Amino acid sequence: MSEELSRRGLMAIGAGVGLGLGLRSIVGPALGRSPKLGLQAPYWYRFNVGDAEVTVVSDGWQMLGDPSNSFLGVPKDEVRRELTDNFMSPSDLNIELNSFVVNSNGKTILFDTGLGTSKMFGPKGGLLTKSLADAGIKREDIDAVVISHGHIDHIGGIVDESGALLYPNAQFYMNQADFDYWTDEGQMNLPWKKAFVIHARKNLLPVRNRMTFFKDDQEFLPGVTAISAPGHTLGHTMFNIQSNGQSFFFVGDVSHHSVLLIENPRMEFLYDTDPKQAVTTRLKMLSFLAEKRIPILAYHFAWPGYGHFVKQGDGFRYLPAPMNMNF
Repeated sequence: MSEELSRRGLMAIGAGVGLGLGLRSIVGPALGRSPKLGLQAPYWYRFNVGDAEVTVVSDGWQMLGDPSNSFLGVPKDEVRRELTDNFMSPSDLNIELNSFVVNSNGKTILFDTGLGTSKMFGPKGGLLTKSLADAGIKREDIDAVVISHGHIDHIGGIVDESGALLYPNAQFYMNQADFDYWTDEGQMNLPWKKAFVIHARKNLLPVRNRMTFFKDDQEFLPGVTAISAPGHTLGHTMFNIQSNGQSFFFVGDVSHHSVLLIENPRMEFLYDTDPKQAVTTRLKMLSFLAEKRIPILAYHFAWPGYGHFVKQGDGFRYLPAPMNMNF
């Protein structure tokens, strides 16, 4: 008897809630006394690794549209199913642009510079200079800018609209194969590559005389070691950031998504220079990072992109680290 009454009571409550919602939809939205603010918190997040202070500073979103046009090598329905199963939009994909600053060993180092003035991937990028200012980091205090590879969304914020340097006191570091490839006008054989080369030349050539080319497994700045991870581009590079016995890996574009390319790491990506090599590199790096339980920071994962990889079946899973707001 009591169980039946309980069920009836719940049904009545549900009906009442539905009726209330229906009435509100007729008379208009139930807003508070104050207007909607339409603002988010500043787009930066700070944490420590050893003695190093790390500040993730967002450049905003890179808008890819229909994800099945960018993530390849499997049926389009498989891409959409994986996203739907993870409560993500199967038809409109936006990925983050997670640059970061490391303050350690007397150096203030920025990793990757976002889209800058390019609107090739929509209007939601180009926020890096604002994010840095919001985080209390002055552009003129940046000693070094480290570039993972020469794609438009990683080198686009070296100069402003007029061509002036945004980091006037910085030395620049990247792989020479990537510098040479993406500043070569002979690479403009595809429409998207033409835009990439134009933007790379605009941003990289002005700092050629400030550029240092690192080698694989070289500690080219104190506590920063280059780890070759080719395939996405010829010279795509990950970085091992170390301080006082602790470390994490910046994985760059080893994966562009925390589900696609991670749970199905043999999937390919439209903008890979060598898709097969990119898959081989991804499998190798994900296996290493999962086995060693090393924290990672990913450029394109959901904000702020810091966590771990773990093995799962034939693929992997990404486990985001909880954000610690008691810094």
